[in-house]
Amino acid sequence: MTTVLITGASAGLGAAFARGFAAKGADLILVARDKDRLETVARELGREFGTVAEVLPADLLDPGDCAAVAERLADRTRPVDILVNNAGFGLPAPFPYNPAEDEERMLDLLVKVPLRLTHAVLPGLRERRRGAVVNVSSVAGLLPTGTYGAAKAWITAFSESLRVDMAPYGVRVLAVVPGFTRTEFQERAGMDVSALREAVWLEPQAVVDQALRDLALRRPLSITGRRYQAYALAARHLPRTFVARRMARTRRAPADRPDGADAVAAARCADR
Repeated sequence: MTTVLITGASAGLGAAFARGFAAKGADLILVARDKDRLETVARELGREFGTVAEVLPADLLDPGDCAAVAERLADRTRPVDILVNNAGFGLPAPFPYNPAEDEERMLDLLVKVPLRLTHAVLPGLRERRRGAVVNVSSVAGLLPTGTYGAAKAWITAFSESLRVDMAPYGVRVLAVVPGFTRTEFQERAGMDVSALREAVWLEPQAVVDQALRDLALRRPLSITGRRYQAYALAARHLPRTFVARRMARTRRAPADRPDGADAVAAARCADR
């Protein structure tokens, strides 16, 4: 029986990952701050799939809570086979207009937390010579989009490097690189995405279904939809100065923004 630990599991992509793995018969460990919502997800999955779901409430920005999750991942008597690093948040304004403390908290959650949790689970995976780490990145990581994009670029590069390191042990590593996805993430970040066209939106379960297929095929990256696959290809190969100039046109100080969605801010919230 496979056991999967998912961070940010109370809603959005995290809840969709829980559903996707439950449908495959996996047991779950659900991690998020909101205990009540986690228990609701666990009950629903139990009724629908007969899933055994352990609820582990934790604020991953709290050192004690993060340590408790890392300890659970490292427990050899109750092994975790797959870690899904999904927890994250975005900010509504470009870097110069946010409090430094908020930028630091975001960087900690998007970089330091997955690094810590991944490091905790790897010894067991390596010893058992099986399992996987799934890291949720974003198309924002392909573009010059402030701290959020830089953090997502890191998680993608980290995943690609880790995949090489773990391949001799049979451990799979996948970076999930979604585009705009319908979740609560945008609303929680206070982002106005009303100007985005309907065609750009992805459904969370579609992202997860593609990710699970790509994980089974041992691919390094999972990008849902031809639109975003083409977008990722262009972003990777166009001159960086050209991309930076194009993105600069969409980044303005909050007081200078016109009404409507800020494309860069929206990109920061595309993966939850």
